[in-house]
Amino acid sequence: MKSITINGSQRESVGKKATKALRNAGQVPCVLYGGDKPVHFSAPELSFSKLVYTPNAHTVVIELENGDSFNAILQDIQFHPVTDKILHIDFYQLFDNKEVTMDIPVRFVGNSRGVRNGGVLRKNRRNLRIKALPGNLPDYIDADITELKIGNKLYITALESEDFKFMHPDNTVVCLVRRSRASMAAGTGDDEDEDEETTEDEA
Repeated sequence: MKSITINGSQRESVGKKATKALRNAGQVPCVLYGGDKPVHFSAPELSFSKLVYTPNAHTVVIELENGDSFNAILQDIQFHPVTDKILHIDFYQLFDNKEVTMDIPVRFVGNSRGVRNGGVLRKNRRNLRIKALPGNLPDYIDADITELKIGNKLYITALESEDFKFMHPDNTVVCLVRRSRASMAAGTGDDEDEDEETTEDEA
């Protein structure tokens, strides 16, 4: 998985006044959990843009001025309800031998047979929550929709991997192909597609 480096400064004071002063200076107060003790630090708000404002998943390397370095993932983020400015970020420290839970984006691959016949692809899940060792965290989870006909559903069990475990029930629907109103009015569907294939084979 791709990683983003955040350069920060350790916070000596974590009180309300100190936190407010940091925000006024364009800094975001952060906390890193998961280690022996929480690590409080701050970093410029602009340094989080590639981590927060993207559909992609990333791990993070936190580099502090004192020379400490930590591998982590974003755990939680708080925004201002009016301005959408970042108020606070929680990170969780990664260890090579310790599994971590993370949301991974789904990448839909292929051209659905049902869509070619006038159906509509409905993406129920654009992200899936998985549990894995840090070294096995994927950038994407590929969902091949090529063979989906109208009325077919792609269940999460079709995407299983030895590298990670899904944190969803087995009956979770990732996507499905619905019959569109236009195809219903025209009376078209996968049956016609199969008839055409049969006719071509006979010819």
